[in-house]
Formats: sequence, C-alpha cells, structure tokens
Amino acid sequence: MDIISIIMTAGRSAVELALFVLLPIMVVMLSVMRLLEAAGIMDWIVAKIAPALRPAGLTGLSVFALLQVNFVSFAAPLATLSTMERRGTSDRHLAATLGMVFAMGQANVVFPLMALGLNLGRVLALSILGGLVAAIATYYLFGRKLSSEEATLDESVAHATLNDPKGVIAVINHAGAEAVRIAFGAIPMVALALVAVGVIRDAGGFALIESIAAPALRLANIDPAVIMLTLTKYMAGGTAVLGVLVDMQRSGQIDTAFINASAGWLIHTLDLPGVAIMMSAGPRVAKVWKPAVAGAALGILVRTVGQALLS
Repeated sequence: MDIISIIMTAGRSAVELALFVLLPIMVVMLSVMRLLEAAGIMDWIVAKIAPALRPAGLTGLSVFALLQVNFVSFAAPLATLSTMERRGTSDRHLAATLGMVFAMGQANVVFPLMALGLNLGRVLALSILGGLVAAIATYYLFGRKLSSEEATLDESVAHATLNDPKGVIAVINHAGAEAVRIAFGAIPMVALALVAVGVIRDAGGFALIESIAAPALRLANIDPAVIMLTLTKYMAGGTAVLGVLVDMQRSGQIDTAFINASAGWLIHTLDLPGVAIMMSAGPRVAKVWKPAVAGAALGILVRTVGQALLS
C-alpha cells in the first residue's frame, strides 16, 4: 500500500472538488438566496408558507431552515436553530424542525451533483416531502412527550436589505465570501475521508464487506458500490461522499442512473458530523436529537424509496 500516493491523490481530488465543483455553484446559489432575502422575497415566502406547515409541527423560522438546507448548505440552518432556541420555541417544535433538517437533501451536495446528471427537480421535491414526513413523525410520534410550551415568538430573521448603502454589490460580495468559506472548509474533511476510503480499499476492507453483502444486495437489485458510499456517508458526512461519488463517476464505477437512484439514501444531513454540528446549536437542540433522528429516519426512508422508484 502506497500511503503517500493515497494522500496526494486524495488531496488533489479534495482541492479540485472544492475549487471547480463546489465553489462556483455555491457562489451562484448563495448570491441568489441573499439577494432574495435582501429584496424581502424570502420574508414574503415564509409568511405565506408558514401557516400551511404549522400542522406539521413547524414554525415560521422552520421554513427558513427548510429553505437554507435545500438551497444554501447543510450547516446553514444551524444559526436558525440557535435563534429558535433563544427566542423560546418549544422543545417539541425544535425537535420537529431538527428532524426535518436531518432528513432533507443538502444543497452543498445536491447542486454540485447536477454536473454529474442528478435530477434537481426530483431531488428537491422528494427532499421537501421527506422533511415534512420527518417533522410530522417527530412532532406527533417520537417527540410527542416533549414540552409544547412556547414564549411569545419573534419569527423574523435579521438580514441585509437592498436599501443598504452598498446595496446589491455588498450582498453579492458577502455571499461570495460565505461560499469561499464553505468550499475551503470542506477540503480537510473531504481529503481525510478520501484518504480513509483509499486506505480501506487498498487494504481489502471494502472487497471483504462487498463479498459478504453483495449476494443479498444483488437479490434486491442494489449495486454493491453503495456499501463503500454508505460507510463514507455515515462516518464522514455528505461533503465527503460527494468527493467519493465524483471520483467513482470519473473512473466509470458508477453512472448517472446510480447517482439518481441512491440520492435519497446518500444525500441528507443525518450522519455523525451532521448530528454533532446541529447539536452545537444550543443545549435544548442537543436535548431533542434522539426523537429528531428517529423522525428523520422515516423521512429518509420515504426519500430513498421515492428516488429508487422514480429513477
């Protein structure tokens, strides 16, 4: 095993992914989102959608979290969850929102995968469906014993406006800087994940697991390649699995059909890094992670079945 070669290859792949795939897409998406916020369109959307989502255990700020995870990045709802806790949202509503966030597709993986043929419309539709299923399951089933007591809520979120002195240019510059932070912040995790994957692969670990599980997977008409991707996803997170997917697609191990069929199973925030990051939003958010994870599992199941059937 040539560990130096594995490290160099992983580092090069991580940098290429961050600079040439993740960064340009995140710059565009964040700029659009921030301009919509500054123009007041996001506030209007939240005001219109929030009443319809209230029966699902979601609040107006939950709608911001829904839009952020689907159109910005998996970490974007962190500030919203922290704001919800600080402003007195009940534990039950916090759990429902957290379950929704865990179950939905993360923009920092979904949009780069469009370059590999991922069907954006289908993924977004099933992402929202899965998030709503997760919220409902968390609110009415797994988190039903949590407190529903709320303070008087202020569900607005502070953001720039187009009336600010520097206007549009300032908003775009801020969005660009945020995109750079996201892209460059992804490099260490992706590189380490790719090194781990390379070491395990060269040591024969994946071949061993695949030899054991492959017969059952083939009976279920599931590509054994999903084993390595699943281990990477749930141990290292969505950005890491993005790097592995790009590498596997370039080498011809997987195709566009595989990426679309497995999107529900592989593209979401419910993994070890994702759970740890979201729990850092505050002590009450950390307290409700168990019912949120249980609800998210149902939402991911719905997404997985939907993607597999429609691909």
